[in-house]
Amino acid sequence: MYQPIDPEFFRQPVLELAPSLLGQYIVHETPEGLAAARIVETEAYHGPEDRAAHSYNNRRTKRTEIMFGNPGLVYTYQMHTHTLMNVVAGPEGTPHAVLIRGAEPVDGLALMQQRRGEHLRIPDLTNGPGKLSKALGVTMKYYGNRWYEEPLFIAPGPGLGGELMTGPRVGIGNTGEAVHYPWRFYEAGNPFVSKYR
Repeated sequence: MYQPIDPEFFRQPVLELAPSLLGQYIVHETPEGLAAARIVETEAYHGPEDRAAHSYNNRRTKRTEIMFGNPGLVYTYQMHTHTLMNVVAGPEGTPHAVLIRGAEPVDGLALMQQRRGEHLRIPDLTNGPGKLSKALGVTMKYYGNRWYEEPLFIAPGPGLGGELMTGPRVGIGNTGEAVHYPWRFYEAGNPFVSKYR
């Protein structure tokens, strides 16, 4: 039913890729079953010039190494107990990435509830980057995989279901002027967009 998107899709500048990902599906096939969600919120990180990016000043570490690879690679990292999913963007050697912040479940809802807790309101299953990874069953093992190959992939979706909104990114205090860059993209009025504090 879901097919990986063409790898060429990822060959666009990070500030174009981030809004382009909205309305596409993120799909994970596992032995427990398939889970899929329509992406409704992303954030762009503009590599070397962006003080909020892990790769600011071309910082190359074991964690950021994958960001210097080809567009369309999976960049996962841990924050507290959560895994966060990113899409590597920009030409090889340019460490740009898009964080997938929120998505609306379309398949495998019962499986997502099992992973996240059946007591939760449906929007609270996937309205944040760590919540989304847990609901989809995504772990650090996908670091370096390709977003256009099964079992974890981006598939063509129906596109935006509402107006495209932009604003400052979430949780990036102490990054100077980067705090204010309007590089968070989301679907207006969608309950699966994370809460902006």
